[in-house]
Amino acid sequence: MQLFFETAWNTTVELAPWLLLGALVAGLLHVLLPRDFVQRHLSGRGSVAKAVAIGVPLPLCSCSVIPLAISLREERASRGATVGFLISTPQTGVDSVLVSAGMLGWPFALFKVAAALVTGLVGGWVTEAWEPKSNESGIEQLPLANDRTRRSWRELPEHSLEILHSVWRWLVVGILLSAAITTLVPGSVWTSVAGYGTLVAMLLVLAVSVPMYVCATASVPIAAALVASGLPAGAAMVFLMAGPAVNIATIGAVRKTLGNRAMVVYLATIIVGSMAAGLLFSDLLQLSAHAGHAHDHTHHHPITWWSIASAVTMLLLFAWFAVTDLQRLVRRNQVGEAHAGEQTLTIPVAGMNCQGCVSKAESALARTPSIRIARVTLDPPQAVVVGSVSMDEVRAVVEGAGFRVSGE
Repeated sequence: MQLFFETAWNTTVELAPWLLLGALVAGLLHVLLPRDFVQRHLSGRGSVAKAVAIGVPLPLCSCSVIPLAISLREERASRGATVGFLISTPQTGVDSVLVSAGMLGWPFALFKVAAALVTGLVGGWVTEAWEPKSNESGIEQLPLANDRTRRSWRELPEHSLEILHSVWRWLVVGILLSAAITTLVPGSVWTSVAGYGTLVAMLLVLAVSVPMYVCATASVPIAAALVASGLPAGAAMVFLMAGPAVNIATIGAVRKTLGNRAMVVYLATIIVGSMAAGLLFSDLLQLSAHAGHAHDHTHHHPITWWSIASAVTMLLLFAWFAVTDLQRLVRRNQVGEAHAGEQTLTIPVAGMNCQGCVSKAESALARTPSIRIARVTLDPPQAVVVGSVSMDEVRAVVEGAGFRVSGE
């Protein structure tokens, strides 16, 4: 049990700086980019290719890319562009490419970049082809055409925290599951299957790496050590693609933000794409001799004061989110008869397209002194408020949060 908690803590320390960095980048983009930037460039024709081209060089892991991808979706990026960004970004990055080249050789590194590009494009295009057009057009949005203005810097911490709040529960599940897999699956298992052939090794690596958290750069020494111990290079390729690109936290965030169909496309693209890339690499290329020295490396980043500080900050935020969610649940269960001098209003709200939007609107309403109880839902997109409040007051709060009352 002690090993389990130590592993969970090490995973938390490893991912926390990147998760907070991703939330900060999401907040910066929210403030710095014109209000209609994402809608103009990451929706419609060519949006998937643009999203993948932006995502491939970014040095973001699967957990730090979650808040950024959710932010893009909130800014009206298409589902296809969001899925393409989610698939391609965590697999690679300038830092991981250089580490891969140094430890596994340039053929391996460049092949991984090409695989990230292809899988991102395929996943995004399939998502756009499979998703009913009504799913995109049915999302009511604020009329932001030709709005090149930027937001206030005061929105940066607010937006970053909202993004983290929307995925914190899945992140906790992902950390605990990753620790369980790391603790329960001994390292000898990885190498003992080499004798069964590349396909069997790839399937085993896939089964373990999909739910497990590991960033693109940190996964390279693991893969190199496994190859040096006799694991087929194709299986290492699967690990380098599937490990960074997906974990339980990312799966939950995709389902919550984009829906079941997008989640199925996302998982299928990574699974099929990584297997295909592994088999193709085994057939066409030979691993560089650099991998022979891979056993001298460890897969963990050094623990620094700032990574520990990031982990503590993240856990404190998660505790705050838990208390906030519990309070919101209590308030929701209180919605009922209005007291004397109060009224119950049901207001259709336009512009919400994820649970982060719901949290933002509900928090804004709950902070209003004249509103005693506020409950916001995505399906149907509406707010139910109880208090001594007028429709004009509710409208002002909703618009101040970035949404609008439908039918107006």
